Amino acid sequence: ERARDYLHKTGRFIVIGGIVSPVHDSYGKTGLVSSRHRLTMCQLAVQSSDWIRVDPWECYQDTWQTTCSVLEHHRDLMKRVTGCILSNVNTPSITPVISQPQNESSQTIYQNNNNVSNKPTAAKILGKVGESLSRICCVRPPMERFTFVDENANLGTVMRYEEIELRILLLCGSDLLESFCIPGLWNEADMEVIVGEFGIVVVPRDGADPDRIMNHSSILRKYKNNILVVKDDLNHPMSVVSSTKSRLALQHGDGHVVDYLCQPVIDYILKSQLYINASG
Repeated sequence: ERARDYLHKTGRFIVIGGIVSPVHDSYGKTGLVSSRHRLTMCQLAVQSSDWIRVDPWECYQDTWQTTCSVLEHHRDLMKRVTGCILSNVNTPSITPVISQPQNESSQTIYQNNNNVSNKPTAAKILGKVGESLSRICCVRPPMERFTFVDENANLGTVMRYEEIELRILLLCGSDLLESFCIPGLWNEADMEVIVGEFGIVVVPRDGADPDRIMNHSSILRKYKNNILVVKDDLNHPMSVVSSTKSRLALQHGDGHVVDYLCQPVIDYILKSQLYINASG
C-alpha cells in the first residue's frame, strides 16, 4: 500500500493491481514452510484488499522459477487476457490497450459522436484494464481471443488511449536489491531483463541504503532511472514490515508480532503450529 501511494504521488503511475507470488518449495531457503501454508497466509493477509491478489502459479511449477521467468510469465499472461501489448521501461507502447472479446457486441466501445455518456474517460479506460487484471490472478485466461478497438484515438483533453502503458514492476526491499551486488548470485542476463525491461520499486530496509547499493553495481547504475525508491515515512518506517522479524517474534512468544502480521494470519500460524519452537 505504501509503495502504491508513493507511485501515485509521483504523478507518473496509476497502480491498478498488485500480485503476490510465493516462491516454490524447492527454493531451498532455511525455514521455508510448505507453499500450501504460505499461499494460505498470503491469501488471508490480502483478503480485505480490493487490488492485491495472490497468484499460485510459481508454487505450482515442477521446480523453482527465477524471478525473471516469473515476471515474464505474468507479463505474457496479462498480454493474453487483457488483449494489450505491455510496454517495458525503454520502449513505450504505441498500441491501444483497450480491448473487447470478439464474442461480445461488435459495436465500438468508444465512438466519435455527440453522446456525452459514450465519451471515453480515464476512469472508463482504467476500469476496463483493472477488470481484466482482476481476472488474470489465480484463474486461467479465458479462451476467447481479444481484439483492439481502434476507433477515434483522440480522447480530447483526457488522454489518448494509445498512450496508456500497462507495465509490470518488481516490488522488493532494498535488501533484495543489495543481493544484486553479490557476484554470481544473480544471472547477469536476468538482471538486465529485470531492471532494464521491467523496472523495480524498492522500499527501504534497515542497513540497506538504495543509493549506496546502486553505486556498487554496474547494471543498477546503467538502469538507475528504472529503479524507483519509495520515500520512507520517519513516523511509520517501512523497515518494520519484515518476515524475519515476524518469525522471530513468533519463536520468542513476543506479543509485538501484531505489529507485523494481521490477526487472521497469526491465528492460522498458531493453529498450524508454524515457526514456533519449544521455547515459544
